[in-house]
Amino acid sequence: MINRKNLIGLQHFDPPEIELILDTAVAMKEIVSRPIRKVPTLRGRTVMNLFYEPSTRTRTSFELAAKFLNADVINISSSASSVVKGESLKDTVRTLEAMGTDIVIIRHPMAGAANLLAGWTGAAVINAGDGAHEHPTQGLLDMFTVREKKGALEGLKIAIIGDILHSRVARSDIWGFLKMGARVSVCGPATMLPIGIERTGVDVYCNVDKALEDADVIIMLRIQLERQKAGLFPSLREYARLFGLNRERLSLAKKDALVMHPGPMNKGVEISGEVADSLQSVINEQVTNGVAVRMAVLYLLIGGGDA
Repeated sequence: MINRKNLIGLQHFDPPEIELILDTAVAMKEIVSRPIRKVPTLRGRTVMNLFYEPSTRTRTSFELAAKFLNADVINISSSASSVVKGESLKDTVRTLEAMGTDIVIIRHPMAGAANLLAGWTGAAVINAGDGAHEHPTQGLLDMFTVREKKGALEGLKIAIIGDILHSRVARSDIWGFLKMGARVSVCGPATMLPIGIERTGVDVYCNVDKALEDADVIIMLRIQLERQKAGLFPSLREYARLFGLNRERLSLAKKDALVMHPGPMNKGVEISGEVADSLQSVINEQVTNGVAVRMAVLYLLIGGGDA
């Protein structure tokens, strides 16, 4: 087990804790590959998916992870809850806790919401994305996918390209990969790079060709139109020309470089369809591994026997 009740972000996780989650996910992936994907590990436990933002991949992945571990799952969206009647997040969570919820998985548009929730409830809390802060399970599944393909993380060059400023995935990837000994480069339009990002230990580029040179892993990010103000770049066409990953640009990285994307993709903008569907792409593997990693997190946070 890990010596903490919640998973709010990777910034304050130690490398041994990350390693334990990744190692546990190996066993969980074996369960996912079985004809019958059910184990009694979390029987009698209740998992609450509390999503204040739209989600397909993350919510479904957590739901499957909980069900494969035999937990009871309840899905709640803000549009179908008392939130539309004016109920606060604090009151909503306390109501759910009174019903016997063991773990709350929250996605919220405001950074820090998961941390606030953790202070209001005795249930375990997993951050499924809070504003532009972090998305820790996405960072973990990205590390798991790279380690599975490359054998280790230490010493690899990870290039994260796109809308760094508004991306919670970028922040979790940065903290996670750096802690595990990888070198991380970030690149995007100057208007989409956080001020002071270099203080985290990453290399910063505005020229995508330079960022891609000798990269072992390329993580492409979509433009977060729903979180940003207008005017950060001239047009989607211009963005694709200057920062999009195509076959020609991919050749600047190592020949065996992995191409990743947290989804949803805007093909033809940040990544070409040819590259997204290429043999170097592990985007579908990321989706599969997301279930195994989230099973590992659920197991390690609330436990319940051997898988």
